[in-house]
Amino acid sequence: MDSNWLGLWTLTAREVRRFTKVYTQTILAPAITTLLFLAIFAVAVGRAVEMVAGVPFLEFLAPGLIIMAMMQNAFANTSSSLVIAKVQGNIVDTLMPPLTAHDLTFGFAMGGVIRGLVVGLVVAGAMLPFVTIHIHDPLPVLYHAVMASLMLSLLGVAGGIWSDKFDHIAAVTNFVVTPLSFLSGTFYTLDRLPEGVQVFAHANPFFYLIDGFRYGFIGHSDVAPLTSAAVVAAVNLALWLLCHRLFATGYKLKA
Repeated sequence: MDSNWLGLWTLTAREVRRFTKVYTQTILAPAITTLLFLAIFAVAVGRAVEMVAGVPFLEFLAPGLIIMAMMQNAFANTSSSLVIAKVQGNIVDTLMPPLTAHDLTFGFAMGGVIRGLVVGLVVAGAMLPFVTIHIHDPLPVLYHAVMASLMLSLLGVAGGIWSDKFDHIAAVTNFVVTPLSFLSGTFYTLDRLPEGVQVFAHANPFFYLIDGFRYGFIGHSDVAPLTSAAVVAAVNLALWLLCHRLFATGYKLKA
């Protein structure tokens, strides 16, 4: 079946309107939360550690906080949309229109990607009065910003389809998204870890997102930028195929 372009546009627009209607919770709140993180680290760590990877500590920290906010909100957008629809019983309104599995995957994912990018821009703007942000190479910044939002959007789609209630998606957030985010190198460079632990860091796909994104700002990375780009693309392809399969089979969506 060919793509239903009108239906695809409508689904994407619906997902975008979901978070713009409550922008104080979905856009402004993440900016305030990130500024609190920044303030805590500036007071608790910034005075003890002045330079990391050849740049001031806060300048090193800022890209990681920006992309982490993007990732968390992209995940929240898609996962909450699907879980709410399933709990309220109106998921049928999304499944009944002539939309292909590709259309459904793309529409939900794009809603999360757009929210992630908007949150990233707002967070970066909120940081500017407090942190000097230099862009070493805009291409890795743009690439990893889009791919990070897409990865977490797709993860949110898969988690939302799998979840039967809010407790289930909360478990995914608490035991998958949050640990991988905090153990991804947001607050440190890889060489600060013991060699044995570095192996686990390399197995974390979030590490490549943050490392590649930070490289675009400060010109330092723990792995080759092209390696990060390739790993991120491979993970996103696998997640896309998984979400497409879940929609195509109606897993936990169709009675």
